[in-house]
Amino acid sequence: MSLAERKALCLEMVAAWNRGDLAGIVEHWAPDIVHYSEDREVSSTAMIKLMEEGLKAFPDLRLEVKSIMAEEDRVALRITVTATHRGEFFGVAPTGRPVSWHLVEELRFAGTKVVEHWDVINMRPLLVRLGKLPDTGGTVSATGEERTPVAEARA
Repeated sequence: MSLAERKALCLEMVAAWNRGDLAGIVEHWAPDIVHYSEDREVSSTAMIKLMEEGLKAFPDLRLEVKSIMAEEDRVALRITVTATHRGEFFGVAPTGRPVSWHLVEELRFAGTKVVEHWDVINMRPLLVRLGKLPDTGGTVSATGEERTPVAEARA
């Protein structure tokens, strides 16, 4: 499979997200795919549950690919997500507010299937917009860990 074909498969998965079609994403996963979120292993069952919960909270969720790169058997995407908060998320009742957040995805392919998936998510803009965090200029990981410039400098 060529680099262009791998990139095209990734863009198909993004299009499926934008349609709310989780099956259109999962069909590209190998049966034994391994997911990592913030370098922590996540089962496919847990990943699908997170995806379903995300679509319930943000039914108009849209992924905009800012860049996509492919090398050997891997593809990396830098994405901005926009949505409207219409369902409970992180214990916050629906606000109707427009929100956004940013993520980087890396996918490793074997043939036409994704066998490994990594993501790093900056949820700070979303959590600030929902009033869960003050706007201190830092970032928040997918696990809710806050990373502020001051805290990073002290580490």
